[in-house]
Amino acid sequence: MNNKITELFNIKYPIIQAGMVWNSGWKLASASSNAGILGLIGAGSMYPDILREHIRKCKQATLKPFGVNVPLLYPNIDEIMNIIVEEGVRIVFTSAGNPNTWTKWLQDKGIIVVHVVSSLKFALKSKEAGVNAIVAEGFEAGGHNGREETTTFTLIPMIKEKIHIPIIAAGGIASGKAMLASMILGADGVQIGSRFVASHESSAHPAFKEAVVNAGEGDTELTLKELTPVRLLKNKFYHDLQALYKLAPNSEELKAFLGRARAKKGMFEGNIEDGELEIGQIVGMINDVKSVKEIVFEIVSEFNHSKLDIGNL
Repeated sequence: MNNKITELFNIKYPIIQAGMVWNSGWKLASASSNAGILGLIGAGSMYPDILREHIRKCKQATLKPFGVNVPLLYPNIDEIMNIIVEEGVRIVFTSAGNPNTWTKWLQDKGIIVVHVVSSLKFALKSKEAGVNAIVAEGFEAGGHNGREETTTFTLIPMIKEKIHIPIIAAGGIASGKAMLASMILGADGVQIGSRFVASHESSAHPAFKEAVVNAGEGDTELTLKELTPVRLLKNKFYHDLQALYKLAPNSEELKAFLGRARAKKGMFEGNIEDGELEIGQIVGMINDVKSVKEIVFEIVSEFNHSKLDIGNL
């Protein structure tokens, strides 16, 4: 399955395991890389010393390429980037910020840089910044998202028409059929997050994994657009937030309600009622917890069979 993405990252399949906060530690990243895809450590929920530890453990657990996802709004961003360089990480996915800030600095040190975007406007800015590839993420995706609410299958062809660097589709993808559809529309590969939350190797709390498996259609919503838009699983925290919205809160009141470490409380510590549970719309199609190896095998097998079926039409 050789193409621009497999060649860029030196991986077997053009699939990236998303670097999700509180879900993507070294165990998930190394298992993903060992399964033939690109594993990512999610730095967004890690203090600098914790990130260094995860990078070192990942290097011990796999000889395959892996990367780190870094939200550029990170408060210790200078220290984080220096750790990445010091530890010899060769691939960095950046998000939630201006790609001009770090792209050249990283590339000058031999690092491949990919930036996550949610609109054509930011895809063009990323191209101008000189990134090696972009992740085009539709608003179906879990976690923090764009305000434009452009769906993945609308976003991909719009970007493909204007940009010729490798494009990775993300948002609402958890199967081989969705992967094939993304690539038919112009993507060179896919980034998958929510499906890997429900994996044995994910660092998500078992209670969160169970909530993901039990969720159905319509159980998520994109909210908190006044701060940073985020797609959440509906729970007590979500419903309390909706009640607050009826009082027309300002941004400061929303921040006060959100408090600190709300995502850690939900996804990592397992407080399913009062925590923030970030997951994508595709949650309605996730029905079990499996190993990363099994998930990758299922996706790739379905991709290949679907490709043959199209050829027979």
